[in-house]
Amino acid sequence: MNIEDFRAYCLSFAGAHDDFPFGKSTSDYDRDILVFYVLDKWFCFVNAVACDFCNLRCAPERISELRERYEGVGPGWHMNKKHWISVRFDSDVPEKMVLELVKQSYELAVAHLTKKQQAVLSEEKSKA
Repeated sequence: MNIEDFRAYCLSFAGAHDDFPFGKSTSDYDRDILVFYVLDKWFCFVNAVACDFCNLRCAPERISELRERYEGVGPGWHMNKKHWISVRFDSDVPEKMVLELVKQSYELAVAHLTKKQQAVLSEEKSKA
């Protein structure tokens, strides 16, 4: 998976935007972390240069099953391991599954928005 296609997919969701929030990091790797948000909630991040894996929100009840099924699914790098997973792009996880997990991550982030934020998001969706 290349970063341009992955970025376009992540930005295809209503209210999605991206940013490089770690620009002042002392680590080159961390400075290149591209974070995808829905309004103010993170739903995915990936190193835009290495494009080696992405971190995604995940329903806690699915994490064990995904980790058992795919070698390329691991605990969320630098994140709460109960709610985040890391998915390696060069692994046994099919691209279709990666995209499905991104969509589910987006949906989990939307579910954590306030009612007011969800109303704003609904307005954006209806304008599209």
